[in-house]
Amino acid sequence: MAETDIGRDEDVLGPVDYLIIEWPDGQPSGEGVPYLLDLVDRSVIRILDLVFVTVGEDGEIEVLEVSDLDGDGELDLAVFDGASSGLLDEADLVEAASVLAPGSAAAVLVYENVWAAPLAGALRRNGAQMVATGRIPAEDLLAAVED
Repeated sequence: MAETDIGRDEDVLGPVDYLIIEWPDGQPSGEGVPYLLDLVDRSVIRILDLVFVTVGEDGEIEVLEVSDLDGDGELDLAVFDGASSGLLDEADLVEAASVLAPGSAAAVLVYENVWAAPLAGALRRNGAQMVATGRIPAEDLLAAVED
């Protein structure tokens, strides 16, 4: 399910994004796993890399193995075991950890927006290129709707 080979035709490769999700108490619950699996199953995204890290109270970074996040005895993310495209290296993980609080755990997720691949391919074939990208924070969107 977790396809990791990014050697596909560049005309059909969608935009690639990353997320760093922090659990300040260091204990991911696994509650978001079904939603992530749903996005993959519906071909909305393709997981390229998924790495879990912790930052000790002393600032030391440790890479974690995929595990039983919710304590039910099942490997919650076993489907993503080995999801590694090679895009993330040690320097990337150190940079990701630099935004984390001591004592926290985080997931570093690199994913392709598969839903956008056909559009991106058509635009590239016609000479178009991405010149800017960004994201509007959810808090800003909510504030604008409330106004």
